[in-house]
Amino acid sequence: MGRFVIGTAGHIDHGKTALVKALTGVDTDRWEEEKRRGITIDLGFAPIDLPGRVEASIVDVPGHEGFVKNMLAGATGIDVALLVIALDEGVMPQTEEHLAILELLGVRRGIPVLTKRDLVDAEWLALVRTEVSERLSKSSVRWTAPLAVSAVKGEGLDDLKKALVEIVEDLPERPADDLFRLPIDRVFALAGAGTVVTGSTWSGTLAAGDSVRLLPLDREARVRSIEVHGHDAKTAGPGRRTALALVGVAREELERGDVALTGSGWAPTATLDVALHLLPAVRKPLAVRTRIRVHLGTAEVLGRLAQVAAIAPGQTALARLLLEKPIVARGGDRFVIRSFSPVTTIGGGVVLDPFPPKRPRVSERGVAAGQPPAERLSRFVDEADLAGVRVGDIPIRLGILPGDVAKTIEAAGKGVLSIGDLLVARRAITAAVERLSGAVAEYHDAHPLDAGLSLQALRASVAAPPQVHDVLIDFGVKKQAFELAEGGAAVRKPGWQAAMRSRAGDAGGRIAQRLADARWQLPTVSELQRELADPSVPALLAHLAREGAVERVDQERYAVKPALEEFRRAVEDTLRELGSATPAQFRDRLGLTRKYLIPLLEWADRRGITSRKGDTRVLRS
Repeated sequence: MGRFVIGTAGHIDHGKTALVKALTGVDTDRWEEEKRRGITIDLGFAPIDLPGRVEASIVDVPGHEGFVKNMLAGATGIDVALLVIALDEGVMPQTEEHLAILELLGVRRGIPVLTKRDLVDAEWLALVRTEVSERLSKSSVRWTAPLAVSAVKGEGLDDLKKALVEIVEDLPERPADDLFRLPIDRVFALAGAGTVVTGSTWSGTLAAGDSVRLLPLDREARVRSIEVHGHDAKTAGPGRRTALALVGVAREELERGDVALTGSGWAPTATLDVALHLLPAVRKPLAVRTRIRVHLGTAEVLGRLAQVAAIAPGQTALARLLLEKPIVARGGDRFVIRSFSPVTTIGGGVVLDPFPPKRPRVSERGVAAGQPPAERLSRFVDEADLAGVRVGDIPIRLGILPGDVAKTIEAAGKGVLSIGDLLVARRAITAAVERLSGAVAEYHDAHPLDAGLSLQALRASVAAPPQVHDVLIDFGVKKQAFELAEGGAAVRKPGWQAAMRSRAGDAGGRIAQRLADARWQLPTVSELQRELADPSVPALLAHLAREGAVERVDQERYAVKPALEEFRRAVEDTLRELGSATPAQFRDRLGLTRKYLIPLLEWADRRGITSRKGDTRVLRS
């Protein structure tokens, strides 16, 4: 079954709404003001009955120049355009602007509809038909021959419906296995249904009972029911006018421009790297920092042009758009830009990257429209360095199907490594290992007696996800850039241990002897440094502790093992005799001042020899 969305376009009062009513029986002017003023102000929607297995809906757009932003919201996502031109007036300013918008949005097929056939004679009809055909022959949209109709007399309507059915065969089928995406163009509340959102489904499939994510609100909502082309449906698919009744969100929380989505990787963005085209009719180049209006999907946001040289009329250039409000975008999305004031359509383009890095500049990135997905992926991964690119983000950034991700990664080549759910450039891994090897060597120079740089410190020195840290360490060991030491708690240069021990020699022996002579009257580390006039005392003590020659008592004191064993026996003997003892009683028994006694008693507590009960200590059973 063919399913598609038709959109009207054209100058005000050329008969778009009358044509839709004649085709569908539906008056799409819903508002009282539209009835009173006799013009279309907002979007209107109507299902249309076509011969054969065809489902279609028409989006009727306003033609007044003051409501082009509403026209843009309706033109997004259409498959076929009806360019409505009144025979009694011909091509007019809004005809040209709407035509430019259709071209910028990449609409593939269209039918020029010459309305008000009943008001002109055959000679005038032939003249206008020739004029329209010549004008549209230069368009990027593939147009059929112009069809003349009269909504008043019903002339030509069957021919128009036949042309619509024929054109379906030439429309590419939108993939149903893509991520679901519905730009919202209308929000309202309906008794018994709750909050209802409508729009033209851009991609993917959704079933009643599924959940959607609403952005930029960032809210999950359950789909209570679905209407497609005005009829109840169990599922919604691409290329269809869709209404979703949602549970879990209020009507006041949503607006036109929001998006209903499924799948991971989606996120609002305020920066876009784009290929930007300026219309030939624009009078002057578009310069950096120019304030513009950006229309993407059903959203309209203000933004500025950044990181680009001036774009001349009729030219295309790489540019970065800085938006004043986040929107939802995907690689490959088409958009339209309008000048800030006076408001007029000046250009548009295609999104190259919805989540570009702050650096490098867009002009230096080498990402261009039409570049194969694998090449763009390689570029994105290289720019991300050790942070990598999440596999789940690839369909959004590249604008490809989820099912094409694996072959795109494979096509990117051996320069891209898969690490869990991340893709990291092999170049980044190699460069990081070289930096870490240098950091280990520098640490040895600064701390010649340490066993090596702690693994924790090594990880902290590299800004990368944990799984990338693991790969860096494994790769470094494999390439013999460094090796694991201390049971895997540290890293060192290969063979470093022997050199460390030889340098520990005499200085370590002097410290160990000094601590043995001190017995329980333990000097602090800083006192030992002053006494021995050796700034390497802390490193020597740490080395002796690792070797088992001394033991750390607290942050400032070390003791030799025999002295600590003797202290343990003295404490046990005292407590077996007294049952419990205060620090004062220990002082009298052991002949130590509080300066030396308290650190040792606290060491005994930590070692599980004693337990504190108030101000006394007892043996721990």
